[in-house]
Amino acid sequence: MAAAGCVFHRTLSRSKPGPNKASSSSPAVCREFLYVVDVQRYSRDQGSSVYFPQAVLKSDDLYDVTLTDGDCRLRVTLDPGLNRLVERNVLRPGSTLRNATFAPAMAAQLPECPGAPGDRDSYRLLSAEVTDAAPGEDEEDGVSRVDVDGDSLPWFGLSQPAGPLVPLRANRSVFLPRWNNVDYSGEVWRETPPTEEEEGDEEEEEEEEEVEAQHPAVTVSELRDSFLSGRRGVARGSIQHQLIVRIINKSHLMYYGRTDRNCDCPYKALLEVCDRTGSVCVVLWNSVCVSWYRCLKPGDIISLRHYRVKQHYQAEPDDIEISVNSRNPAARISLLPESSVSPEYLPPAPTYSFYASKELLDRPHGALCDVIGLLMFSGRPERIRSKDGRGAELLEYRWLRLEDGTSNQPITVKLFSTSQPEAHHKLHPLSVVVCTRLKLIKSADRTHVGFHLTNTTHTQVYCTGLGHHSQMSYRKLRPVRQFLQWLKSQEDGQVLSRALIGGFFVYPPPAVSLETYMKDRRGEPGFLRGAELQREVERLCYRERHTFCIQATVTMVTYSRRGEENRCLFWTDRASSLSPSSSSTSPSSPHLSKTSTHPSPSPSLSSSSSSSPPLLPLPSTPHSFRRPLFSSSSSFSPTSPSSAVSQLTPPRPLDHRLWRSRKRRQLLQAHTPNKRHPWVTLQPEQSNKTVILFEASMEFLENTNADDDDNDDDDDEEDTSSFVTAPLLPAFPPIAMETLLMRYDHARREEQAAAVAMGGRAAAAGKFDSALEDYYTLRLRALSDGVSVDAHFLPHSSSSSTSPLFLHHSNTWTSILSHGAFSSHTPPPSPADLIGMAAQLANQRLVCVLEACHLGGAMTELILSRAFHLTD
Repeated sequence: MAAAGCVFHRTLSRSKPGPNKASSSSPAVCREFLYVVDVQRYSRDQGSSVYFPQAVLKSDDLYDVTLTDGDCRLRVTLDPGLNRLVERNVLRPGSTLRNATFAPAMAAQLPECPGAPGDRDSYRLLSAEVTDAAPGEDEEDGVSRVDVDGDSLPWFGLSQPAGPLVPLRANRSVFLPRWNNVDYSGEVWRETPPTEEEEGDEEEEEEEEEVEAQHPAVTVSELRDSFLSGRRGVARGSIQHQLIVRIINKSHLMYYGRTDRNCDCPYKALLEVCDRTGSVCVVLWNSVCVSWYRCLKPGDIISLRHYRVKQHYQAEPDDIEISVNSRNPAARISLLPESSVSPEYLPPAPTYSFYASKELLDRPHGALCDVIGLLMFSGRPERIRSKDGRGAELLEYRWLRLEDGTSNQPITVKLFSTSQPEAHHKLHPLSVVVCTRLKLIKSADRTHVGFHLTNTTHTQVYCTGLGHHSQMSYRKLRPVRQFLQWLKSQEDGQVLSRALIGGFFVYPPPAVSLETYMKDRRGEPGFLRGAELQREVERLCYRERHTFCIQATVTMVTYSRRGEENRCLFWTDRASSLSPSSSSTSPSSPHLSKTSTHPSPSPSLSSSSSSSPPLLPLPSTPHSFRRPLFSSSSSFSPTSPSSAVSQLTPPRPLDHRLWRSRKRRQLLQAHTPNKRHPWVTLQPEQSNKTVILFEASMEFLENTNADDDDNDDDDDEEDTSSFVTAPLLPAFPPIAMETLLMRYDHARREEQAAAVAMGGRAAAAGKFDSALEDYYTLRLRALSDGVSVDAHFLPHSSSSSTSPLFLHHSNTWTSILSHGAFSSHTPPPSPADLIGMAAQLANQRLVCVLEACHLGGAMTELILSRAFHLTD
């Protein structure tokens, strides 16, 4: 029961109808601060549209939001018109709401459902002002922002749910993760097998199973033969005979929920199992996945009873699959220790195909591989659209680079979600990582580019920190023991200096010639106009990655260091900047990653808002400033921070005579960044040189996880590069903190990993040292319509380049842009020299390859990865 002074009680009691009045739908507005505790996603069903009679359901997703006023909790459903707030990570746990408008609504779940609200009345959130203030900032305006344990607060209403929470506006029993459909979400997904009482089995059956456990009543080959021969008991009915098999491979979870079907738990998972007579596919359906998926792993021996045999829907006509469901019939699954199975019936152990990095070079495209290595780079999680025809689902992935000491070529893995969220969260650099059932990807036309590995349906990942290695049989294999032997020869300081996390990463690198690049792009959309690029960027969801191509000319180039954007080198094409088509009428970049230093108005978020008001007028600005006429925000948030017109305040003009006297001297003194060694080498302590790596390998020896107490000091020498300070700086977007790769901080690895993870905060990423601080920004003017965009260019970053053997070029602007990096065979030009050579770009027509990634809220990253010169 809510407290007497509960904000919800004061606000929502006004929206409830009186005892003799018909049901009212009048909205209620809460003027006080509310805080978002949780955001839960689920897919709508056939009846969900009833609860949103005036809304246009453009998405398959609905969101339940848990709010608190500090006294109690309230679950509401986000109006579908506001879904974009969650999709772009504006509304998230920790957000602050003000002027929230609620409307009464009926819940989909019946009161007798354990997780349903105590009363039939619930609420929809129609609109709100969303801010992301830090704790304590809003104390003078209302409820103080303090850390509150949401689980300890009472629920608003007559009574609180008796069981795990369920969706409010659909008959679903589980929630989806916020960012993908592959992982599981919620405490209902069991880590331990159900007990005998939960299974509801009778004692006689349990005693019978104890007798039969050591001897299966049927084998895989007998089931297959019986089904294919059409025996009635096998082909049409459920099988009660006990089957004892070992799990060889385990798939990720597959969600098949649809808006036109009412299935409360639309999940399935595939298990490849075998006994001594053969192998077969076992399909776990619906709530069986919730009860058993997390409990089972490759290598486990299981007993199955009360299952059905069906024809395999994807394999040859003469193959079968075993269907395991929670009803019709209710299957019985048991985990068996190996000692309980008679030796003559013990299923064979799983087999692995481990390949070292040098061996992968000789493997064919599409080969299945298992790999083990020391994780040296762990990329930030990103998402791409699925290629299933609809393109509605976003697939989450991240890039990994492993080293195993057998070659100079790292093992590069594009790792998609594997329904192991805990393991993915532990993918820190310097972890020992094993990935099984990966597929080798090689380019037939570009063999020099290298290769990478990616997921199959049955890919699994195991890493240091969760005790995986000590439980798996692969730890005894020769390739694994050879890797551990190499690991013993490494020292912490050697690997720490090269360990990176997060940041922009593109692989395989694009081609270095326009002809090859266009050949690789066959089947992809063509060149975009500037306005089309603007619209496509605004459609991106949080951490969604997409590649775009435009034809453009370069009108400005700047060189900056992160955090020192008010001191930069720059070149501008004066003829272009003074032309009417590219001055005040040219839109600015869709990359708006720097928040204003002044408090910006809170976004007014309304589900009924369909248009945006015009942008605020610019103050008087010099010609070197560009007037932004579009931003990366969506129309749902017309006054969001992304609509700010000026992201950079010009410094006070300097005395021109003094500046001219310093200009030449500073140009001559400008420090040249080191291309060959762009990262400062860490200086570890002289003692305990192998503590981190030793502990990473301990899981292969024993079933314990030692705490890592080693702290390495970073004795980084500060770069004292000098810059030219312009009297009036050009307006350009500063680079986002999430864009630059970070040096791995082992002492704060959990905090660093949380900053990089989906939903991580940019401010947290700013606490760590970047591997690179300097960057270039190019203003591109589309040839088609004159729209201008600003894109960052990182020629010194190894993430945009391939092996140094293939980067030999003349270090002119044309060659640097086409390779995406400086030449590895000659020292790179200094920033002053490169800016001085920028006049080479004037009036050049370029095909520009842009990598866009939405970073949440008003921030959209736009990176120029390649630019090819167009000749007549």
